[in-house]
Amino acid sequence: MAKSTVKLLFFIAPFPSSFRLRNLNTTAVARTLTCSCSFTTSASKRYDNNRKHKDAKLVVVSEKKRTRSPKELHEDAAQLYADGTAAHIPVMLGEVLDVFSSFSSSSKPLRSFVDCTVGAAGHSAAIIEAHPELKLYVGMDVDTVAHEKARARIDDILHGDSCSPTSDVKTHTILKNFRHIKSVLSEVDEKLLDTGVDGILMDLGMSSMQVNDPERGFSVLGEGPLDMRMDPQASLKAEDILNSWPDTELGRVLREYGEESNWRSLQNKIAKARLHGGLHTTGELVDLIQNATPWRRGGRQGWIKTATRVFQALRIAVNDELKTLEDSLYSCFDCLAPGGRLAVISFHSLEDRIVKKTFLDIINSNEGDGDEEERRKTERKKMGNEDDENEAWIRQMVGGCRGIILTKRPITPSVEEERLNRRCRSAKLRVIQKLER
Repeated sequence: MAKSTVKLLFFIAPFPSSFRLRNLNTTAVARTLTCSCSFTTSASKRYDNNRKHKDAKLVVVSEKKRTRSPKELHEDAAQLYADGTAAHIPVMLGEVLDVFSSFSSSSKPLRSFVDCTVGAAGHSAAIIEAHPELKLYVGMDVDTVAHEKARARIDDILHGDSCSPTSDVKTHTILKNFRHIKSVLSEVDEKLLDTGVDGILMDLGMSSMQVNDPERGFSVLGEGPLDMRMDPQASLKAEDILNSWPDTELGRVLREYGEESNWRSLQNKIAKARLHGGLHTTGELVDLIQNATPWRRGGRQGWIKTATRVFQALRIAVNDELKTLEDSLYSCFDCLAPGGRLAVISFHSLEDRIVKKTFLDIINSNEGDGDEEERRKTERKKMGNEDDENEAWIRQMVGGCRGIILTKRPITPSVEEERLNRRCRSAKLRVIQKLER
């Protein structure tokens, strides 16, 4: 009995303290505890060493899955293109500049550029300054505050010392959602839909001036109304969803848009809150989430993560972000000139999944006969060879009938950029290029 007990103790040593043995002769265990001590200690050490080794391997594997940008980030340069308060630093600025620096097999200059989410105009300002050959710039944003800031920023760039004196770029800042890109370009110049534009950028992240304004209702840390509208002129608010939408539809929003596992409990508590006047401020919603989040899910950190997912779900539903994004990706690609590029920076898995799938759908939509397909294969091979030689940021590409995805895996910010700007840590950059005709 003693011998078998020693073996059993040796086996169970690695298990957590909560593990309980039942129907075991505790007296026999006590008698053999001393002689088994050296065995269990040795086993525990080996287990700890093996676990550390496995954890290290997991960290390496996790890091390998990310295509980290090798771009060096200079803090002074990043702050230069931040907004006036230096609170919003444009994400992956160096990588965006690389994407549009020499974007076609013939290395033709960037003559027309559209920023679909101009925000504080950080990316736009850098593009305009880096490309004196630019002839047409269009900046779009649905946010009125961002629109005004961007217009003032771009005017300062054009009339300041940093812009090339030979630059004669025509700029247009438009207060519209990027889903309307085709109508916007036709208003700017009716020929643009035929000729196309050379570069388009979509930065899908929230700007700091939106998050930091409690009156917008985007932040879990600020007290304000449950608004969450990107377009202040829109009618639907987060408050309407929480207090008026059917329970099942509310649950679907939390489950699908927030990817929240505790969605059913939250749905029930929100439904009960409606009986007592409903939810009208971000603070009331946060309190409800705190009370609905079990402490075993990570305490304070647990409820913050849950609250972040809930706020994300409501923001997506209020602004119909996912459907708008999918439709706009097709429209943006249609607006590209032959050889033009579309770059998209996403910030959560739902957005990135849509960008990845839509890019694949775009390049694989078959147009043309066999001869046309053969010509396009030759063109893809030519573009691929030249891009590999000239652009170090291109790692792996995916070719199709209409274009090439230049980022088989999305590019993520460098370690240095994450250190400087924690809000960029979830950013992913994907780029697609339209084939030459």
